[in-house]
Amino acid sequence: MRLLALLLLAASSAAVAQQTSIQVDLARPQGRYTPIYSWFGYDEANYTTAPHGQQLLRELHDLSPVPVHIRAHNLFTTGDGAPQLKWSSTNIYTEDAQGKPVYSWTILDGIFDTFAATGVRPMVELGFMPEALSTHPDPYHVQYPADIFKGGWAYPPRDYARWRELVRQFTAHMVARYGAKTVSQWYFEVWNEPDIGYWHGTAADYDRLYDNAVAGVRAALPGAIVGGPATTGPHSPHAADFLTQFLDHCARQHQPLDFISFHVKGAPKVIDGHVRMGLDHELADAEAGFRIVSRHKAFAKLPIILSEADPEGCAACSAREHPENNYRNGPLYASYTAMAMNGLFALADKYQVNLLAMLSWSFEFEGRQYFEGFRSLATNGIDKPVLNVFRMAGLMAGERVKVTSTAGFPVEDIVANGVRQSPDIDALATRGERQAAVMLWNYHDEDVPAQGAEVSVAVKSIPAGVKRVLVQHFRIDDDHSNAYTVWKAMGSPQAPTAAQVAQLKAAGQLQLLTSPVWVDAKDGVVTLPLNLPRQAVSLLRLSW
Repeated sequence: MRLLALLLLAASSAAVAQQTSIQVDLARPQGRYTPIYSWFGYDEANYTTAPHGQQLLRELHDLSPVPVHIRAHNLFTTGDGAPQLKWSSTNIYTEDAQGKPVYSWTILDGIFDTFAATGVRPMVELGFMPEALSTHPDPYHVQYPADIFKGGWAYPPRDYARWRELVRQFTAHMVARYGAKTVSQWYFEVWNEPDIGYWHGTAADYDRLYDNAVAGVRAALPGAIVGGPATTGPHSPHAADFLTQFLDHCARQHQPLDFISFHVKGAPKVIDGHVRMGLDHELADAEAGFRIVSRHKAFAKLPIILSEADPEGCAACSAREHPENNYRNGPLYASYTAMAMNGLFALADKYQVNLLAMLSWSFEFEGRQYFEGFRSLATNGIDKPVLNVFRMAGLMAGERVKVTSTAGFPVEDIVANGVRQSPDIDALATRGERQAAVMLWNYHDEDVPAQGAEVSVAVKSIPAGVKRVLVQHFRIDDDHSNAYTVWKAMGSPQAPTAAQVAQLKAAGQLQLLTSPVWVDAKDGVVTLPLNLPRQAVSLLRLSW
């Protein structure tokens, strides 16, 4: 009977929408709204030149008023340029019969020419090891889903001088092709996750790899922006030790270091038949890394690039084989990303570090099924809901301002406990010249059906003399900015007609919830009531 009573009480509570009050004070700045959202990456560099890859790059360029940066694995990997899951190649370096280096630019030029044509800016990841330079070249390419880390591409060079010259030749070629002014705006990052299977060497071996890579870049382009070490999440003691020793090495040896990079990842699980997200894990990674950097006097103010910041660690692992990845097609991925962005800003403020980027390791997988369950921004040219949260972020600008919510949690609580009890209903807000923006979400780690929330948003400190404010309300939920729902309603076709494709493309764009409206400002306050479904994201844009 006691269990029945508890179930009835829970059902009764769920039937009533949660009442939430959010206050936004435009007169209380919290720091610059750095466009940390405008960075993306992917394993398969050869998808860059594919038809849907080019289309998506143009869309990424168009979502942001500032440069969009693109990071890709395998720029130095040996092969014929045919992409596979978690694999690509450029054949940049081979050796002739006499052992002399042979450099090939054809595949790389196609990739970087596409970056240039679509208006995005490369974040150049210097990796991986060409077969002719690897200390363990056989086997070189182990095809996914086998243990790809057994491949020779993950080993140190047999000759560090040749590695340095390869990097110099690459950089010199890029300068000759695109101009020193353009290439000087790129970020050069040495390798990827050298603290795990991506690097079959010691930390000291990586430091040597870094030193020679930087020397090669700077020989061709003095003053180039260089950094690393792109470790996994520093919440892991091993990754923390690796990051710390690398910073100590650069300080001790006076090695150039213009930015610090590491990765932060969540950890979703299947619990009682549903997905439970692991936002606490991603934010714990970020906090551990920020703490390490803040305590390092030589580098405490350097820009930090989270060169992979994601809900988990394998974009190419589909939800079909990994049901914990079932969050990827719907609005949960979008609300998670909005809340993660806010949490990262809060942690950067706490540790007074210079957060430059949270790079989403997500792109597209050419020639796959529709909504197959990969961590991607689009599927067969159809945008997924998560892409629209980045479009929302691109509509915000200026300074971040103070937000208080009756249903929000301090970032310390989220790091410690996740969002497992009541939902986090909160917002990130900015103010600019004659405008403001409020991104708000109704997020919960548990992906289960739930009642929405009735939210009252009060935007205070509207400038004196402003009588009316124009409000645009954009929305991501089950029924808005969501091609996945439309695709399922069609019967989940894997060969949609031209008319269906057109409908899906339209449904994948960022959509207004209502028509723009003019709202009275009373004593400098605009009050906006709205219903916010679970896992939905809204963007309120105010202008006057």
